[in-house]
Amino acid sequence: MRPGPGPHHPLTAPGAAGAPAAAPGPGPAQRARPRYQWLFVLAVVALLAQMAVAMVTTAVQQTPTIDEPVYVGTAELYLREHSLRFNPEHPPLGKLVIESGLAFADVRLDRGFAGDQTQLGRRVLYESGNDPWRVMLAARLPVIVLTLLFGLVVLAFAKDLFGPAGALPALALYAFSPDVVAHGSLATLDVPAAGFVLTSVWCLWRARGRPGLWLPLAGAALGAALATKMNMLVAVPVVLLLVAVDQGRRRRWAHGLAAAAGVGLVAVAVVWAAYLAVNPRLRWTTPDGMPALHGLRGLAASLLPFPEAYRDGVRLQFGLENATWDGFLFGRHYHGALWYYLPAALLVKTPLGMLVLWAAGAVVLLAVPRLRPAAAYVLLPPLVLLAAAMTGSRDLGVRYAVFMPVFGAVAAAGVTAVRGRWVHVTAAVLVAFVAVSSLRTFPYYLPYSNEAFGGPARTHLRLHDSNVDWGQDLGRLADRLRERHPGEPVWLVYKGSGVPSYYGIASRNPLTVPPERVHGLLVVSDSSVAKAEGRLAALLEGATAIDEVGHSITIYRR
Repeated sequence: MRPGPGPHHPLTAPGAAGAPAAAPGPGPAQRARPRYQWLFVLAVVALLAQMAVAMVTTAVQQTPTIDEPVYVGTAELYLREHSLRFNPEHPPLGKLVIESGLAFADVRLDRGFAGDQTQLGRRVLYESGNDPWRVMLAARLPVIVLTLLFGLVVLAFAKDLFGPAGALPALALYAFSPDVVAHGSLATLDVPAAGFVLTSVWCLWRARGRPGLWLPLAGAALGAALATKMNMLVAVPVVLLLVAVDQGRRRRWAHGLAAAAGVGLVAVAVVWAAYLAVNPRLRWTTPDGMPALHGLRGLAASLLPFPEAYRDGVRLQFGLENATWDGFLFGRHYHGALWYYLPAALLVKTPLGMLVLWAAGAVVLLAVPRLRPAAAYVLLPPLVLLAAAMTGSRDLGVRYAVFMPVFGAVAAAGVTAVRGRWVHVTAAVLVAFVAVSSLRTFPYYLPYSNEAFGGPARTHLRLHDSNVDWGQDLGRLADRLRERHPGEPVWLVYKGSGVPSYYGIASRNPLTVPPERVHGLLVVSDSSVAKAEGRLAALLEGATAIDEVGHSITIYRR
């Protein structure tokens, strides 16, 4: 008897009297899969490419923001003198990232600089014969690259949770986020710190299957976040709790606690490594005027298992939190802090479609039983970080909560887990709305606000500081004055760290002379307008707005 068709027997063609059929070719599904994969890859490349173009264009056109010269100067001293004495309120890793670009910029700086960190930044950019445009681009490019890599983490995290159908919307929301583009194109620390926390949490999710590989990576990413910004310390108990609960549930609680301890030790080692990379001997002298801490804050700072320079940096941060800062929200200038400032600012600064998708994705994560385990990973870390940031004293911008669009992009992809064509069509329309809103603000991402609040041209009426005016438009102002107002006297009130004269702006300070002597062009940063009091308020009352630059500087005529 001849054997029938089996797993190793060639199938016979119908009606061919048992003759062997030709080897079966690829079916429709098999042919579609490679095509789909190529389309997926092309979509990823396109999204990251547009994000790269947006960030590089922004980096090329913007003059230094307020914080950047300090980080650039400190990074250059890391490279030259291996000194930790500048900018101790922030750990070294983010500045080491910036240094990786400066190493190729041939920056000139005299040895033995003796000023403070603000003077150091000015010396590097404007007083040592360097080209500040070239130096700033070199400093910003590594952060841009890192921001793009975090986009791949967003993609991978969403793909793990929701499959390819959720991965692309998540990456799109990340790539079109005005806040991520704005701060990812600067030589600052906010996006790197948020991205490292996201990477740590993604590694924890993957560790549910292969803890031996992914738990150490989660600890390394957590340590990178701690070695970039100290406010990421709030994420430590969340990350360790997730490790202990998951590993303990799968094995024993003792095993879970041991795994959490291991992750914590790896994070601590990364922080030490960052300081040792700057100064292998860890030479450190506590700065003069270090604020005295008492109670729980003082105890917490002293018990941290980090270098003394890190602990002193924590003390400096607590000292900054003890200060009273000015704020501005919805036209109100106030002293102190409002607990609801960050949620209100996020409402203004986040695209409307993104807000809807964040909320819908969070609901899906909590409502769908099979997705509830992921809710703790995707929702808990940003909510804890936001709650901690809301207790801060510095109402200076949504950059303090830039982790929200980073984690929110992953959470929003949860809507793709809901069956129904109308759900997917609605989600696609909302993503497209986000993309259009983001592209319309190009290249003015810092002052972005959504359409409900009038767009970037009206952000200065509701918010200030790094939400709208961080000193980024001094170069654009110089161009505008040359093109439209040549030869006119200029009185300048500029909030920023740039040097106006370097860009060809010949101006005087109107606050140093009697108001009746101020005639001509009165140029004022919008943050200064928002907080105008006394003499500046009187000058503005007698002035007429005639022009604006970059949605962050207003030109008046007196």
